[in-house]
Amino acid sequence: MPSMRGNSRRANRRIKNEINVVPYIDVMLVLLVIFMVTAPMITPGLVELPSVGQASEVPATPVELQINKEGQLAIRVRDAGSEFQNISKEQLLDEVRSRIGPDSPVVIAADGKVPYEDVMKIMDTLRSNGITRLGLLVDQGADDSTKP
Repeated sequence: MPSMRGNSRRANRRIKNEINVVPYIDVMLVLLVIFMVTAPMITPGLVELPSVGQASEVPATPVELQINKEGQLAIRVRDAGSEFQNISKEQLLDEVRSRIGPDSPVVIAADGKVPYEDVMKIMDTLRSNGITRLGLLVDQGADDSTKP
């Protein structure tokens, strides 16, 4: 008889090939309750964007500095009918200072093939010599077919 008892114990200890998901469900329910309680407490951040119609005065006419793909510089004041004048890198500071007013910004328009380092060197030269209102001019009508 003792041999039959041993066989019945082995039959009850068979390995189950099922996953007990009850603990996972409990964890998910606790997380659900936490999110349901904390979600109403979070206030969304509001961003107030400026509108064009609220400008009190017309901004100053910028001085445009153009860098072509060969690295040559040209400058003009962005007025109707004004033309670019070629300048050298040595004349850069004198020409910019002679054309800017107290509130005039300087925008840099560089060709896409100009190395970024060259543009940053020119910006650094202008900034280190007291010209702080600097910006980069972008081509908004560029062809987007080359983008992935």
